[in-house]
Amino acid sequence: MSVPTLEDLEASLGGLDGKRILVRCDFNVPLDDGRIVDDLRIRSALPTLHWLTERGAVVTAMSHLGRPKGPDPAFSLEPVMHRLAELAPGVALLENLRFDPGETKDDPATVARLVEGQDGYVNDAFRASHRAHASIVGPPRTLPSAAGRLLAKEVEVLLGVRNDPKRPFVAVLGGAKVSDKLGVIDALLDVVDTLIVGGGMCFTFFAAQGKPIGASLVEEDQIDTCRELLERTDAIHLPSDITALGPGGKIKDPEAGGDVRQLGTSIPDGWMGLDIGPGTAAEFTDIIRDARTVLWNGPMGLFEDPRFAAGTRTVAEAVAETRAFTVVGGGDSAAALAQFGLEKDVDHLSTGGGASLELLEQGDLPGLEALRSAPNA
Repeated sequence: MSVPTLEDLEASLGGLDGKRILVRCDFNVPLDDGRIVDDLRIRSALPTLHWLTERGAVVTAMSHLGRPKGPDPAFSLEPVMHRLAELAPGVALLENLRFDPGETKDDPATVARLVEGQDGYVNDAFRASHRAHASIVGPPRTLPSAAGRLLAKEVEVLLGVRNDPKRPFVAVLGGAKVSDKLGVIDALLDVVDTLIVGGGMCFTFFAAQGKPIGASLVEEDQIDTCRELLERTDAIHLPSDITALGPGGKIKDPEAGGDVRQLGTSIPDGWMGLDIGPGTAAEFTDIIRDARTVLWNGPMGLFEDPRFAAGTRTVAEAVAETRAFTVVGGGDSAAALAQFGLEKDVDHLSTGGGASLELLEQGDLPGLEALRSAPNA
């Protein structure tokens, strides 16, 4: 599934010198008292912005920041404007797109204001491309359009893993809720050789097997679905032991008391499973090291609490050390890699959490479909 490239846009416009190009970026950066905490998302857009300006394009960037309900100084992109002026001189930046309620509604009037006077459009905001918002799906209806470098790379890598992985292909899924990943689990089971399940979501699978799970997280309404998945395939690999917190303990508060023990997969009343156990971590490591493609999305436990970080750390180290082609989803998986200093040891660290999962599940996104329907596509 190809999308128009920057080179396609240049060709369709007969060159870019003097052309006005609107670029959707992801500048949803973390702020602290109006100061940028991490400018990675700004720097990630530079390959696209520099490519355009070096060819003489007049570039206007746009982005959302947070979820304001209307104009709100706390969500102003002004700090980003100052940083962007340092990194990409001459690139203009519109104010927060979500100050306009028409943005999230794909309002035609909002789209018309965005595209007025523009000659072309570039989408480089992969993280937002699963949303049919005005700035994502609106401009390609009328403007020659293209994928920016960041978006194009995400599509190439994630669809490559989904459609043509080197085998054995191992997917490692964690996180709290099965319901958040049911779609991608269902899609991946058609292509993976092994699907490792850890994190809080494993306890709903245990419940589906009839095992006691104590006070561990469970989604009662997903038990039957998990049972059906287990009956459908033997590719799902569940933990064989669990690190759990005893009655009276508090998560993220080691001083509050409560025993921490390694248990089997039957959790006693009052105990809460919060990490995979050391035996499971070793088993998962062996599977990951023998793979040729590894996709990891979601931690193996409550890694923010040092008592329950060992499982996620071990899996992160295995993903970093394997010879396989490794793809790590954004969000908590990226945070875990950063916490353990391993973010540079994977082949592809995706910028999109929800967008990554939806692309793996559906094989397409509204933003990609819009680009393929653009006048130059």
